[in-house]
Amino acid sequence: MSSLDKKLVHSRIALPRRRLVTPLARVSLLLLALVFSTLLFFGDFSNPADSTTYAICSHGSNVYIVDALNSRTPCILVVGSFISDVGDLDSIQRRRKSTAPLEVKYIPDGAMIVPGISESHAHIMHYGLYRQIPLEVGRNISETVSFVENYIVSNPDIYNNMSKVIEGWGWDHTAWPESRFPTSADLDASPVIRGRSVMLRSKDGHGTWVSGRVLQEIRPLPHAVEGGVIVRDKKGKPIGKSLDRSLLGITLTTHVIGVFLDNAQDLLPIPEPTDEDYERRFSTTVQSALANGLTSIHDAKLDFRQLDFFKRKAAARKLPIRLYGMTNYDEGEEYWGNITKPQILSDDHRFSARSVKIVGDGSMRTGGAALYEPYTDNPNTNGFMRVSEATINRVIPLFLRDGWQVNVHAIGDRANGIVLDALESAFEDVDVAAMRPRLEHAQIMTKADTQRAGKIGVIASVQPTHVIDDMWYAEERIGPKRIKGLYAFRSLLNSGARITLGSDFPVETMNPLAGFYAAITRLSLDGRSPHGPGGWFPEQRLTRLEALRGMTIDPAYASFSESILGSLEPGKRADFVVLSQNIMTVPVSEIMNTTFLATVIDGIAVHGEI
Repeated sequence: MSSLDKKLVHSRIALPRRRLVTPLARVSLLLLALVFSTLLFFGDFSNPADSTTYAICSHGSNVYIVDALNSRTPCILVVGSFISDVGDLDSIQRRRKSTAPLEVKYIPDGAMIVPGISESHAHIMHYGLYRQIPLEVGRNISETVSFVENYIVSNPDIYNNMSKVIEGWGWDHTAWPESRFPTSADLDASPVIRGRSVMLRSKDGHGTWVSGRVLQEIRPLPHAVEGGVIVRDKKGKPIGKSLDRSLLGITLTTHVIGVFLDNAQDLLPIPEPTDEDYERRFSTTVQSALANGLTSIHDAKLDFRQLDFFKRKAAARKLPIRLYGMTNYDEGEEYWGNITKPQILSDDHRFSARSVKIVGDGSMRTGGAALYEPYTDNPNTNGFMRVSEATINRVIPLFLRDGWQVNVHAIGDRANGIVLDALESAFEDVDVAAMRPRLEHAQIMTKADTQRAGKIGVIASVQPTHVIDDMWYAEERIGPKRIKGLYAFRSLLNSGARITLGSDFPVETMNPLAGFYAAITRLSLDGRSPHGPGGWFPEQRLTRLEALRGMTIDPAYASFSESILGSLEPGKRADFVVLSQNIMTVPVSEIMNTTFLATVIDGIAVHGEI
């Protein structure tokens, strides 16, 4: 009997510990980010590998099929763009109808093959922007400002043009020793920056730090913004890391410091990107994605211009990676779900856009996540909704009725509860579970709402690397009781909800092995956590098998593509990744030493070689 026939079932692995991604690993090399293979990016992907036939084998059963039985096998047979057969080589040879010699490729000893990895929550264009200036590795405000200076000086077209708008992404005030938000004065203290328009997005994307010139251009400012904050102080002194609404007053004595949070960012004159900007940012992201084993990306917030850009590339068969798009819906927009139709998976299975993205609340890092009770470290606020409860209750049933998957950014427990209420209200008119609604982040949930998520049939789209970032400050922010409902992955699975893993790049590293490691250990890179070497709330860890499924077959299900992607079963697309070592068996301290030997889409190696 072949190993396929025996259906070898891979057992669950114990839950050890260790390692993630160093801050330096997140530094972008600007030139590398801007250069991408012309052939790969602009090539025609309409008929890849039509005449290709080969078997690729491991030494042992190190091909993880990720089917219903979690089978392992020595080999897979690729014919054209599809998996044709799996099993041991002799059995595959016997079942072949062709008498032509079969090309057989072997991966190195100790290596493994997994299905193509899907990134289930990311921001493609933002990542391309993020790679321009390495803001995230700034250890303090002055060093972060110096990175902006270096970027300006090293680009003559920017340095010699004072009207050029400078954009960046990635600063993180919670990691700085200053214990405060940055200010426009911090930027303007630099003679290189002074007088220029600079707008820098925070690591979580929920804040923008601007220069004095930008402030001058947008005055007068409103006193308040629904669903957002113009950060102010009363004495001209920057406020601390945790927002205090007593310092965010609306009196004329307050001082705008140069940071805009959540919906207040809409006040900023952010330049409209050109198609050339989109091409450059997309190519930068794709280059990194393929090198990190990604074959599919779920973009978690596309505006209509970005969506049109990707539609045109898909129509021209020029998408070098699979893309699942979520079209953004904002507060105050006219409802468009009945006049804009969801785009079902294209013939080459490279593109679909059948979901809507609603950003429900802010982030916990900036104190904007909507909570039932006030923040423990700031009793003056319990956060805010960026899209009102009334709007969510109105549009979610409408989008579901009109055939859209609904994916809602929900971080705070109140935000998650509001979304679940809206989904329950839609049950009379639509089969909600069949529409596969997603909670993007699903960070803080009450026990009752965790159980409701499973009953409704919600998919929790989570980012395990957020866990090991937030675990150092989260309890101080929301207290010892609510903390037990933060990133409670095991509780969500036990409720019956599905979990799909992503990174939210550029907020976190793109490397999916970082998410795999964080999910099974809940430990930092050096094996630490606030709860010791066993992990932060270790009872909420995932098994290695659950984590592997969470980045392969479960994202395929979450994007309605499980019939053709997500596992290495015959008839599915030949998307797979060759890893240098077996992450299912190596000590956890070695997981992050794993390299991506090859990334294969439609049977063709698009990174590395096979």
